[in-house]
Amino acid sequence: MWIANVPPDSFNGGSRTDDSVSVAHRVKKMIEDGADWIDIGAYSSRPGALEVTAEEEIRRLRVGMEALRKVDSDIFVSVDTFRAEVARIAVTELGADMINDISGGSLDPGMFAVVAETGVPYVLMHMRGTPSSMQTMTDYADVTADVVADLRVKLSRLRAMGVADVVIDPGFGFAKTLEQNYTLMRELDMFGLLDCPLLVGVSRKSMIYRLTGKTPEESLCGTVALNALALERGAAFLRVHDVAAAYDTRAVVAATMNNFKQAIIQS
Repeated sequence: MWIANVPPDSFNGGSRTDDSVSVAHRVKKMIEDGADWIDIGAYSSRPGALEVTAEEEIRRLRVGMEALRKVDSDIFVSVDTFRAEVARIAVTELGADMINDISGGSLDPGMFAVVAETGVPYVLMHMRGTPSSMQTMTDYADVTADVVADLRVKLSRLRAMGVADVVIDPGFGFAKTLEQNYTLMRELDMFGLLDCPLLVGVSRKSMIYRLTGKTPEESLCGTVALNALALERGAAFLRVHDVAAAYDTRAVVAATMNNFKQAIIQS
């Protein structure tokens, strides 16, 4: 799952694609590198990011979606937004295939209804608070058990509304301390209790560069290491900035886990 950022202030400069020419160029390159899925977002969720109106978010998404569909009209695309109306427009007008909501429905009470109405798959991520307040909300009795329990409640609500296709995201970096992030990674197999495919997004995040004393741009090696661990612990999808590195990581992990023939086919 390649991260296509169209906001100008996203935390990883190398992933920013805020005009149609840049979007088209990057999409073409990432598909060549092996991307199966593009996640397009127009509102940076990093702490301290600038506020963006719904109108501006939609405008940016329209530019990005039109450009990427000219490159590949069939590739699977999710829209990264926590706003219900933005999600609705992205699916019904712009052609998005999935909704990826960092807030798990907590920032817009209308989101679950939009997911149910549109019938598209949904990424249910764990977060507390807002991007600006989330790092003050890291008090857990047991971080893994608490995150699983919170997601279980929301998953039950979605199921009751008829939503069948849900992907779970533990929300690495969102309302988690550095130590809590690594606890979640160590105990990642616990999310199998939810009986949903698992998405892991750790690409170039602070849990890597704060630990190593580097920058996001210098955090590819740490990203590869965590992605390998995530796949070994049951992750079905990787959300990444660097598709070629993730593609190779998947092949190596698959071959190591006694799926050598399938790894060769995928490569």
